[in-house]
Formats: sequence, structure tokens, C-alpha cells
Amino acid sequence: MAAYLEMMRIRFLAMLAYRVNYYSGVVIYVVYIGSYYFIWQAVYAGRAALGGLTAAQMTTYLAVAWMSRAFWFNNLDREISNEIRDGTVAVQFIRPYNYLVAKLAGALGEGLFRLAFFAAPGLAAAALVFPVRFPSDARLWVVFAAATLLAFAVNSLFNVIAGLVAFFTLNNTGILHTKRVLVDLFSGLFLPLGFYPAWAQDAPRWLPFQAISYLPSLVFTGALRGPELWRALAVQAFWIAVLAVAAAWLWRRAGRRLVVQGG
Repeated sequence: MAAYLEMMRIRFLAMLAYRVNYYSGVVIYVVYIGSYYFIWQAVYAGRAALGGLTAAQMTTYLAVAWMSRAFWFNNLDREISNEIRDGTVAVQFIRPYNYLVAKLAGALGEGLFRLAFFAAPGLAAAALVFPVRFPSDARLWVVFAAATLLAFAVNSLFNVIAGLVAFFTLNNTGILHTKRVLVDLFSGLFLPLGFYPAWAQDAPRWLPFQAISYLPSLVFTGALRGPELWRALAVQAFWIAVLAVAAAWLWRRAGRRLVVQGG
């Protein structure tokens, strides 16, 4: 465990060298939120609620969804697939730590950096410009923090699986692009799942993507209450267990499939 914590710390410190880049990113994300805010203001056009969210809740949903993305987003899929293609992953089979856990630890260190220097300042900046409503109940903050951490785990494990596919396909660039589109579309980042047509809402609810952005954002807006809060956390925990088992199974099979391209 000490080794993984050190990997997390090293990645956090490495990101400090590029922290100025993230300050400009805050401005860009606030612009994104602003563009969606004015679009949704026109969509609501005086309506009290749509898709189970009021206009005020939608504004908060947009802000927290985009800023939370800075924490749970990572490029583990590309990192792993690149190491598989150039053969550097081969040495990981003999090192005295678990390769996948080490990757997740590094990604968490990067996520914590983005949380401190991007997501938190960005959400504060968005709240100064747009009518973002923060939860008044301290328990919602605790549940939201747990849901966001679980969202990071779901997204990271999904990225790990997508990256490990390179063991079997050698080139999984198309798969990675498809995966990113699916996450953006079905995670609720661009459009809350409640706004999908009734016939199209069932499929996303049976997929892990809702656990990445949609459920944590609903928690923050206060749209989920009582048992629904615990159900959201249970859905996230379920997908973490499923994806963790799948990732471990793929890693065990990977050793028999390793082919170094050009090495």
C-alpha cells in the first residue's frame, strides 16, 4: 500500500509543474457551462421543470457535471494501450506490485490534483457567474464526495479494460474513440438521462455510464433524496465490482497474449 500511495504522490507532484495550464482550463470550462446555460434557459422558457429537474437544478447540474469531469477523467486507456504496443508493459509482469493498481493510484493522484487546482476553483468561478445552488445539507456533501470518488473508480476501471483490449487487438484506437463517445453520450455529461425519450432511457440505466456523471450530479442538485441516494451509491458500487473482476480477468489472460510490436 505504501508503494501505491507513493505513486499517487509522485503523480500529484508531477502535475504541479503544469498547474498554470489548468488555470486557463477553468476559464474554458466556465465558457462551456455558460453556453449550455443559455441554451437550457431557452429550452425551459418559463417551464417549472423538465426531465425531473427545475431550471435552477439544471444550472447546478451542468456546473457540477463539467467540473466533476476534471476529477474523474483520465487517459488510462491510452497509457495502457501505448505501453502494450511499444512493449514496455512486459517488464510489469515481473515487478513486485500490481500493474493495474499502480495505474489506478497514479490516475487518482492526477485526479486529486485536478480537483484541487481545477474542479474546486472552477465550480467557485461558475457560481459567481451563474445561479449555481450548493447543497445546504452537509450530508449531501458527504454523499456527493463518495459518489464522485466512486465515479472516478467506475470510469478508471472502464478505461483500464479498454486499454487492455490492445493485448488482443494490437491496435485499439477505434475502440478508444468509440468508448469516449459512449461515455460522453450515456454518462449524462451532455444531456441528463431523464431527457432521453422513454424508449431510450432503459438501455443507459443498464450500463455503467450513468454511474460516472449522471448519478453524482443528481446527488449534488438534490434531485435524489432518502433511499434514492443509497440506491445511487449501490449502483456505482455494483459496477465497480463488475468492472474490477473483468479487468483482473483480462490482465491474467494478457500474459499469454503479449506481442511486442517493433521490439
